[in-house]
Amino acid sequence: MSRRPTNTTRRLTNNGSSLFGAFSNSKSQISPLLSVVLVFLGAIFFIGYFYKGSGVSKRFREAVSRGVEGDFTCTYDVQRAIPSLKKAYGESMRKVLHVGPDTCSVVSKLLKDEEIEAWGVEPYDIEDADLNCKRLVHRGIVRVANIKFPLPYRAKSFSLVIVSDAVDYLSSNYLNKTLPELARVSSDGLVIFTGFPGDPRAQPTEPAKYGRPAKKRSTSWWVRFFAQTSLEESTQAIKRFVKAAVEDNYKPACQIFQLDSFE
Repeated sequence: MSRRPTNTTRRLTNNGSSLFGAFSNSKSQISPLLSVVLVFLGAIFFIGYFYKGSGVSKRFREAVSRGVEGDFTCTYDVQRAIPSLKKAYGESMRKVLHVGPDTCSVVSKLLKDEEIEAWGVEPYDIEDADLNCKRLVHRGIVRVANIKFPLPYRAKSFSLVIVSDAVDYLSSNYLNKTLPELARVSSDGLVIFTGFPGDPRAQPTEPAKYGRPAKKRSTSWWVRFFAQTSLEESTQAIKRFVKAAVEDNYKPACQIFQLDSFE
């Protein structure tokens, strides 16, 4: 059945004329539709450009696009917590070391604040890292290092050390060495972001890369572990952070532990 134009005096009988007539009569409808399409494509281009230069790897971008699902839930949570951490730690945020998968994403966000000097340690390979991340590595701001071994930093090299996700892939034997080492290189505190037990959002997509599946430990397990390794939770830092989180309406997606540095 041929399309019936609104103006019956312009009805055409042959196929070619019918197509032309349909196009002519729908011209007013195509323009708004074309505008919507162009806006949509522009939005996609902008989002793609933003992520390309923000220090976020391909896997992390996919995790965020799935609603903070995937391997790096707590690394994303660190970025959400930065405003509250700044309120809680104040001057102690002047020189920060972040340790964990996709550390470039955290370092890039921290560096946007002119008052913060940020560094990062990436425990795993960065084959899929974007150009911005590779630049951070080339400049020495981000290091690729195995955190199972001593870090290449002097004691108290950083005011605050933040670690996310990486501890979930370490066995208890390695945690006994790694966490005290992170406390050693910090002067004003160590903040740990770790997953909740049974959280289905943080299942490893590439177990071979991390050496073992992620192991989510309970709060009581961590408290016992801290006591066994002479690590103490910072009561004052916890109070300040909780207050700041309430003010910022920040709701953690991960367990957060705030520890004192070694004297």
